[in-house]
Amino acid sequence: SVAVPGARARVARAGRIYVEGRHDAELVEKVWGDDLRIEGVVVEYLEGVDDLPAIVAEFAPGADARLGVLVDHLLPGTKEWRIAQSVTSDHALVVGHPYIDIWEAVKPSAVGIPAWPRVPRGQDWKTGVCKALGWPENTGAVWQAILAKVTSYRDLEPELLGRVEELIDFVTAEA
Repeated sequence: SVAVPGARARVARAGRIYVEGRHDAELVEKVWGDDLRIEGVVVEYLEGVDDLPAIVAEFAPGADARLGVLVDHLLPGTKEWRIAQSVTSDHALVVGHPYIDIWEAVKPSAVGIPAWPRVPRGQDWKTGVCKALGWPENTGAVWQAILAKVTSYRDLEPELLGRVEELIDFVTAEA
């Protein structure tokens, strides 16, 4: 996203994009924020997808109020996949990326590491990453350091870029 000199934010649309967590929302804002404001798209965070069916029902998506949702680790057969399938409709689109957490969608080279470490199943992924890399275990502070390294879409993996662009196109489509 690039700020357009003199452009003004559009009044917010009825449609929304929901993301799983605060870090996801912060990353989307940092990279796509200018575009989202021009298009009048608001991004909100869900704090997980377990309550997504109730949230979608309450939102009541329609032709003039489309709902797009970005989900972490959206792989066929997972709990997240089944939830996504249950709420997808002509006016609600759930897409995802293959990463366990949004951190992993930031290219390792942007953060100055050769690769994101593998964290054993059953361990908290962010804590495991911090331990493996010798970083402080304050995941909030570590996230702010990671986010500070992101300067443009070039610092993100294509699997995330495509999904966010798809959601923006979906919620801004004319009825």
